[in-house]
Amino acid sequence: MKPSRLIIIGVAGFAGLLALMLSGREPQQVVVQAPPPAADPNHTEVLVARVDLQMGTALGDNELAWVKWPQELAASALIQKSARPNALEEFKGSITRQPFFANEPIREEKLIKGNGSGFLSAILPSGKRAVAISIDSRGASSAGGFILPNDHVDVIVTRRDGEASLRAGTDIFTSSTLLLNVRVLAIGQNIQEKNGERVVVGETATLELDPSQAEVITLNQRSGTLALALRSMVDINKPEEKRSRSGNNAMTIVRFGVSQEVSR
Repeated sequence: MKPSRLIIIGVAGFAGLLALMLSGREPQQVVVQAPPPAADPNHTEVLVARVDLQMGTALGDNELAWVKWPQELAASALIQKSARPNALEEFKGSITRQPFFANEPIREEKLIKGNGSGFLSAILPSGKRAVAISIDSRGASSAGGFILPNDHVDVIVTRRDGEASLRAGTDIFTSSTLLLNVRVLAIGQNIQEKNGERVVVGETATLELDPSQAEVITLNQRSGTLALALRSMVDINKPEEKRSRSGNNAMTIVRFGVSQEVSR
């Protein structure tokens, strides 16, 4: 065989072998990155409660989330990601002073940093005091047990009138309203209504008072019996009206279960 033919055969074989080797390689993959989504000028991201939050809940990673919110409804009081991108870390460990529903926007005034304090002192407004009074566990002095935390009540004191009892020869009791429109912080050890069910009435009711009210309650608890009168929700924010009396210096006498208003 001629040398030229051998060279041609060799070149052809090498080319075939090279083609076979190249055909076994995987094609090189080209990664194409999609462009970032364009910002939606009609929406913003707002910090909301991811789940229902009860009063006194400590906030963590599972309680807060960012959700899209219409720009025209995002008031300045709402926490927006564009203005406070680190809000999730900023509010971690805060305590809710009021309940939140799932997807309800978080408002900073409803949160407070506990700083290691007890829960009740953390949710107590500035200038207020928490004072516990004894109540009847059967609900006899607390509207039959239907008073719940965050309800508003009037505090009534009933005491024995020693002078009137001596003159009448029988026990005579007087009653008067000490405080109006007082917020109940807790009943027993319960600070909130649980799952829509009435909490169990404890032996104490903790009231939110200012310092002078705290003094009045403490004094009258020593000298009489305190009872709570539940107020309507409609009346909580109404101004108090002066109650009419039969005289300028009158008192209420309870005799054998019958009340009577008489002049002193």
